[in-house]
Amino acid sequence: MDMEKQRLLLSALLLLLCCLHTSKAAATEKKQHQNKKTYIVHMSKSHMPADFVEHKQWYDASLRSVSDSAEIMYTYDTVIHGFSTQLTEEEAEALEKQHGIVSILPETRYELHTTRTPMFLGLDMVANMFPASTSESDLTVGVLDTGVWPESKSFDDTGLGPVPSSWKGQCEEGKNFKAATNCNRKLIGARFFSKGYEAIQGPIDESKESNSPRDDDGHGTHTSTTAAGSAASDANLFGYAPGIARGMAARARVAMYKVCWIGGCFSTDILAAMEKAIDDGVNVLSLSLGGGSPDYYRDSIAIGAFGAMEKGIFVSCSAGNAGPSSFSLSNEAPWITTVGAGTLDRDFPAYVSLGNGMNFTGVSLYNGTALPDTSLPFVYAGNASNSTSGNLCMSGTLVPEKVAGKIVLCDRGVTARVQKGEVVKEAGGAGMILANTDSNGEELVADAHLLPATAVGQTSGDEIKKYLFSNPNPTATIIFGGTKVGVQPSPVVAAFSSRGPSSITPEILKPDLIAPGVNILAGWSGRVGPTGLSVDNRRVGFNIISGTSMSCPHVSGLAALLKGAHLEWSPAAVRSALMTTAYTAYKNGEQLQDIATGKASTPFDYGAGHVNPLKALDPGLIYDLTTDDYLNFLCTLNYTPSQIAVVSNRNFTCSESVKYSVADLNYPSFAVPFTTGLGSGGNKVTVLKYTRTLTNVGASGTYKVSVSFPSGSVKIAVEPAALSFSQMNEKKMYTVSFSASSMPSGTKDFGRLQWTDGNHVVGSPIAVTWT
Repeated sequence: MDMEKQRLLLSALLLLLCCLHTSKAAATEKKQHQNKKTYIVHMSKSHMPADFVEHKQWYDASLRSVSDSAEIMYTYDTVIHGFSTQLTEEEAEALEKQHGIVSILPETRYELHTTRTPMFLGLDMVANMFPASTSESDLTVGVLDTGVWPESKSFDDTGLGPVPSSWKGQCEEGKNFKAATNCNRKLIGARFFSKGYEAIQGPIDESKESNSPRDDDGHGTHTSTTAAGSAASDANLFGYAPGIARGMAARARVAMYKVCWIGGCFSTDILAAMEKAIDDGVNVLSLSLGGGSPDYYRDSIAIGAFGAMEKGIFVSCSAGNAGPSSFSLSNEAPWITTVGAGTLDRDFPAYVSLGNGMNFTGVSLYNGTALPDTSLPFVYAGNASNSTSGNLCMSGTLVPEKVAGKIVLCDRGVTARVQKGEVVKEAGGAGMILANTDSNGEELVADAHLLPATAVGQTSGDEIKKYLFSNPNPTATIIFGGTKVGVQPSPVVAAFSSRGPSSITPEILKPDLIAPGVNILAGWSGRVGPTGLSVDNRRVGFNIISGTSMSCPHVSGLAALLKGAHLEWSPAAVRSALMTTAYTAYKNGEQLQDIATGKASTPFDYGAGHVNPLKALDPGLIYDLTTDDYLNFLCTLNYTPSQIAVVSNRNFTCSESVKYSVADLNYPSFAVPFTTGLGSGGNKVTVLKYTRTLTNVGASGTYKVSVSFPSGSVKIAVEPAALSFSQMNEKKMYTVSFSASSMPSGTKDFGRLQWTDGNHVVGSPIAVTWT
C-alpha cells in the first residue's frame, strides 16, 4: 500500500473515531438532558455571602457548583428570591444542601379552568352608583392566561385618557404581535412567558401557536374581556345572545400575561408572570387556572398571590371544574379569592321531538343548515359501534353504515362535547342528541356544534333512551329556539363548579363565592373557531363558553370596580364586601339550587353566596386582614420557618409564647370542624370559639346580630350581641361559641350569622362538619 493510500485510510479511521466520539457524547448529553427536571430554587436573600455584590452572581455561583451545563431560566426578586433552572435529581439534592437555600420545588403543570351578565348583576340599572370616574380608568386588571387577540372590539380604547403614569409595564413583541399596532390605551400591557414550558415540551411550534402575547386559543381573550372589556355593540355568536358585551370594569385597563400554551401552564412561567405583573403595577390579578390542592408552600400560585396581596393587589382565582365532588377545589389559600360558578337567567333552547309525540328541552348554539321538516331515523351510538365505549362517540368508534343520515344519541363523558358531534358528522350522521349521565345530572352547557345537535339532561336522556330501545323504528328531529331570557330559577350552582370543604385548611370555608360562569358571551380569538376544534373553520368575534374560568374574571372586574370606588380598601376588604353582601336565596326565600342534585345548595357549593356588586359597594362593615394576620395563620399550620419563608418571602419565626388558632383568622365566613367520638355515647359537648373583628366603612350606628341554624344540632352564642360604631374605620371585636355533641363522621350542617343596622346586612355563612 503506497503512502497516499495509507494517509487516506488513516484519515478515514480518525474521522470515524471522531464521529463515534461525537455521537456518543451527543447521546450522553441528550440522556442527561432527558434526566433533568425543572425546579424553582428559593434562596434566602439575607444569607448571601459577603464575597458577592449582587444576588444574581450568588445564584449563578450556587448553580455552577452543582452543574456545569445548567442555566438560569428566570430570576425572581419580588414574590420570592431565587431562580428556576433544570437539574438532575442528584444535582437538585446537592444544591438543596447548600448554604442559603430555602427550598427547591419541582415544576408544576396547571390547567385552564375552562352580553347579559352586567344586566343580570344589576349593573345597568344603577350605573350612577359606579360612575365613569378617573379612579376606575386608572386601575389595571392583569390576566394570566393564553394571551390576547388585540383586534377584538372589546379592546377599543375610545374615550379613555392617557395610560396611567404609574404604569411600568410594556407590550412585548413577537410573532404576529407589534406593540405599536396591537396595544393601545385599553390594552396597555402584553407579555409572554415560555421558558418553563419550552424546557419540558421543547421549542414552541410557531405553525401551531404564536411565540408572542397573541392568543391562538381564545380562552385568554374571553377571560380578559369578561373582566374589563370595553362596551362592544352588536355582540353575538351566530345571532345568539345579541346585544352589547361589556366587561365588569369596562373603563379599567387590561394587561395580559401569556403563561398557557398548547401543552399547559407551568409554574416557573406563572411565578415569573406574577412577579412581573406586580412590578408593572397591576391592581387586580385574575387567574382562571389551577392544579390540585398542594400545601401552600408547594403552590406557586399561592406563593405569587401572597406577594401580590402584600402590595395591595386583589387576586382572584377559579375554584376549578371538578364538581360536584366534595374536596375538589383548587386555589384555596385565604389570601386568594376563590370563585365558583353559577348560571345566568339566559338560555339557548333546542327541542327534541320524538316520533311518539314526546318533546324534550335541551340547549344548543348550532346555527347551520336546519334539519328536514320530517323526522329522521334515530339510533343509539352504543348500538352503532363495534367498540365497548361506542356510546361515548369517541373518534373512530361509529360504524358509518349504521349512522348515515340518522340522528345519533351519544352519552356525555370522556371527550369534549363538540368533538362527539364531529365524530357523528364524520361518520355521516345527520344530527346528534347529547345525553347527560350521572356525572352531570341536569346541567346543560350550550355549544356551537358543527352539525345539528342539542344537549339534554339526564332525566330527559333516560326517557329518550326508553323510546329508542322500545321502538323498532325510532325517529326524531331537533328544533332550535334561539335565545331565551328570564329563565328561572337563576342563578343555580353549576354542576362542574368545584366544591368544598377545603382539603388543606378545613377551618377556612371555600369557595368564597360564586359568579356567572355558564354560557358566557365575551371576546374571542380570530385564530380558532368557537369549538376550538382544528376542523372548525368558522371565525367569530365573540364566543359563548362555560367554566369557573368564566366566573373568576367576573369577580376580578367587580373587584376593580370596588377598588375604584374605595381606593383605600385592602384586598381583604374588597373580598369581604363581596362576600358579606352575597345572596344565598331567591326573592321567594328559597335557597339557591344546585343543578347537580336539583336540591338546595350549601355553603360548600357557593361559599358566601352569589355575588351582588351593588350591595358590595356599600357593605357597612368589613372583615379586614393584614400580612401579619396571614403570617400568624401560617403558624397555625405548624409550618417551619423555611416553609413560611417560601410562602411569604421573608424570615419569620412563630412565637412559642403565642397560642395560634385558625379560628382567629378574621375571615368573613365560618368553617367549624368538630371531631367525632368525643365522650361516651357521643354525649360530651365540645365548644369551639372563633373571634372576629369588624371595621366600620359606612355611617355610624349600632349593629345587632342574628343567628340562624335550622337543624339545632349546634348551639351558637355571640358576644356581644350588639356593636356600636361612632366613626369611620372604627373596629369592634366579637366572639362566636359553637357548641355541639359528637355526630357520625361525615355529617355536615349549615347556618348563617348576620349583623344589621337596619340598612345594611353583613352576612357570614356557617358550615359545620364532623370528622
